[in-house]
Amino acid sequence: MRVNRAWLGLVVLMLPTLLVAMDMTALLLALPQLSADLGATNVQQLWISDSYGLMVAGLVITMGTLGDRIGRRRLLMTGGAAFAVLSVVAAFAVSPLMLIIARALLGVAGATLAPSTLALITNMFRDERQRGQAIAIWATCQFTGGALGPVLAGFLLQYFWWGSVFLVAVPAMALLLLAGPVLLPEFRSDQAGRLDLAGVGLSLVAVLLMIYGIKQLTVESVPVVPSVALVAGAAIGFLFVRRQLRLQKPLLDLRLLRNRPFTAVLVALVFAGIAMAGTGLLVTQYLQSVLGFSPVAAAVLFAPMGLGVAIGTMAAPALARRMKQTTAIAGGLVGSALGSLLLVGVDAASALPLVMTGIAVLALGTGPLFALGTGLVVGSVPPQRAGSAASMSETGNYFGGSLGFALLGVVAAVVYRSRMDGTSDSLAGAVAASRHLPAGQGAELLHTAREAFTASLHVTGVVAAVIFAGLAVLILTMRPATRTTPAALPDYEVTGS
Repeated sequence: MRVNRAWLGLVVLMLPTLLVAMDMTALLLALPQLSADLGATNVQQLWISDSYGLMVAGLVITMGTLGDRIGRRRLLMTGGAAFAVLSVVAAFAVSPLMLIIARALLGVAGATLAPSTLALITNMFRDERQRGQAIAIWATCQFTGGALGPVLAGFLLQYFWWGSVFLVAVPAMALLLLAGPVLLPEFRSDQAGRLDLAGVGLSLVAVLLMIYGIKQLTVESVPVVPSVALVAGAAIGFLFVRRQLRLQKPLLDLRLLRNRPFTAVLVALVFAGIAMAGTGLLVTQYLQSVLGFSPVAAAVLFAPMGLGVAIGTMAAPALARRMKQTTAIAGGLVGSALGSLLLVGVDAASALPLVMTGIAVLALGTGPLFALGTGLVVGSVPPQRAGSAASMSETGNYFGGSLGFALLGVVAAVVYRSRMDGTSDSLAGAVAASRHLPAGQGAELLHTAREAFTASLHVTGVVAAVIFAGLAVLILTMRPATRTTPAALPDYEVTGS
């Protein structure tokens, strides 16, 4: 395959990568409007928001391996067509239940796209330098899409109804379906066995239960149900792992974890996701509830995080040409730690400049990890395992994000309540209570609550800095990854169209 065709194919693959990431976050601003139009309850709003991400996280393992077996381009085209159709259904939903079902099915389609795009890139670019550049572009689209999703949604909602947030995907997916068969080659394994349906069920249930439990821990005052979900998910996950280790041709090849660089980067991706998601959660709330910006203005002010990731991932290949990849990743993580520490200095006098600088530096430093680290993951395995490796990388990202919202959200809530001496559970609650108090008392309550929330932002910055610094040490201790080179290419059927 000619290099020019490979780069044109990469442009096509950028579309689903960007849209899947944007769809994870774009609904945040549209949720109040669509909930009012459809009459959604609080519980229905939760499922409208979470059903997409839950299904993506639950099925990405299955889809990554399925693409290796039936053909990665075929899976990508099928998922793209389904994503376009379901986006139209979601845009014109007439009831909360219809939208919940459409969002869940969109998650199924989205799960086919992310591992397929990364696995195709791995096989399209055999030159290590070009592959690194291509993966950097892919990572830029993925993480920038997540950060810019709310910004795009904010502008769309100013001029159109909430369904426009979903319809953005339709023309992009149509272009994918038209150009994909021409520019993307097909990759499939000649040795693909039957799909392990029992493994599919176990992995889906385990991931759904654990993600659900993690998310619900932050919103339920009585943690019994989330705790039961976590324990049950862990138990089913154990059964899934035991089954996969016993099968000759498993759904997910967990033996890949014996590769030290592979495992180290996966751990780093998970914990970096924790730090980024938790910090993002606190910063967006700080911009709105403490500094008083509107949701659209807060989304725009939060954009430096997405831009920082974009610049960091695009610069990563150039850094890798001047130093070891592990050194570039570790250096970036040290920068992220310093960016996190800037949040500790946030106060009333210098709040906005420090917040924007902190999240920009934090995100910039993660760029080499997301670009080069993802390359190390898929570069540590032979080509026929690229789909499985890509799905494990994607699962790590989703788990990291969910854990970040839950764990650092809980830490921030504990700090806030302790500073408020138990008189308030949340800043939003304090804002609502202040409206029913005399002007002086209401102003005093708001001042105290905002100071307490600022303290929770400080603690979150410290925790994120510790995580990033620890990851830098972890990355420096691992051996450089090299692609294993067994006679793997004959196991693959590669066709140009």
